[in-house]
Amino acid sequence: MRIGVPKEIKDREFRVGLTPALVLALTSRSHQVFVETNAGVGSGFSDQEYIQSGAKIVGTAQDVYAQEMVIKVKEPLPAEYDLLHSELILFTYLHLAADRQLTEALIKSRSTCIAYETVQLDHGQLPLLLPMSIIAGRLSVQFGAHYLTKQQGGSGVLLGGVPGVKSGHVVVLGGGVVGTEAARMAIGLGARVTILDVNLNRLGELESLFGARVQLLYSNASNITESVASADLVIGAVLITGKRAPTLVKRDLVQQMRSHSVIVDVAVDQGGCIETVRTTSHTNPVYEEEGILHYGVPNMPGAVPWTATQALVNATFPYILALADFGLDAIQRDRALAKGVNVQNGQIVYGAVAEAFPDLPSS
Repeated sequence: MRIGVPKEIKDREFRVGLTPALVLALTSRSHQVFVETNAGVGSGFSDQEYIQSGAKIVGTAQDVYAQEMVIKVKEPLPAEYDLLHSELILFTYLHLAADRQLTEALIKSRSTCIAYETVQLDHGQLPLLLPMSIIAGRLSVQFGAHYLTKQQGGSGVLLGGVPGVKSGHVVVLGGGVVGTEAARMAIGLGARVTILDVNLNRLGELESLFGARVQLLYSNASNITESVASADLVIGAVLITGKRAPTLVKRDLVQQMRSHSVIVDVAVDQGGCIETVRTTSHTNPVYEEEGILHYGVPNMPGAVPWTATQALVNATFPYILALADFGLDAIQRDRALAKGVNVQNGQIVYGAVAEAFPDLPSS
């Protein structure tokens, strides 16, 4: 198969869809790999390394998208829409339920569009979302602590506190992978941590993991209100597979927070779970609204591309290899991969996305 790897064009997105090591694994099986020049530089991989692995370096995105399959990290942006075509397999993060424009473009292209975030194993795990969720969860507290400093516009709270002064309060909405990793980092910094979740079994698992180091609360309106109002840092970590995130924190609750506290909504790529959050970028990551600093970067792991690229391709490669070896037949051979198909033949084929856009063609 002919496989294209474009240079990511999302703001300060330095990850790349394939490393030279995995290009070598593909070319060793007689597949052809076309890498856009400088696609891997941000992750620490030179064009020469790709050439040594058997790839051909091409000069434009058009050359990449002319192939049978394109492996990306983030969703195509408007500048790439016209490059999509009906013979293409697109394999990348998509997050369509919060992006009507992209969904319409994929439908129009008639490409087969497989989303990393909805590839799902029989027991419910999302293997291609997992590594980036771990990284985003850890970064959420790292960035949150940074923006709490007064020089960055924050309230001046040190999350770990000092003897004689109470530590900062971190509230994590959602006890999944992102929330767990955020809590792990916040505990490590010495913060007081509250996790809210609607799954009682998950709360029990978190108790076994963290013990008395965290406060574990059932996620209802009363507990959310009490916790968020007293928080120095709120982490939005809600995930409903393939669906737009529910709004858990309304504007009036944000208004109750201490001035210049910080919100980091990791769920922003699925619409966000906090009403006042909107999408930002690595170039302009924060804004102030209702006296609170908001961080809404949807591609947080792009800040640590050397780590994130390798973690991502370690997870995606078995599926990439199956698609390269078997083409679209791989979807029939692997139920987990089949769940990743969001758009095909000009129609939405993933239920949660179809629910988000009931007026668009679906099957």
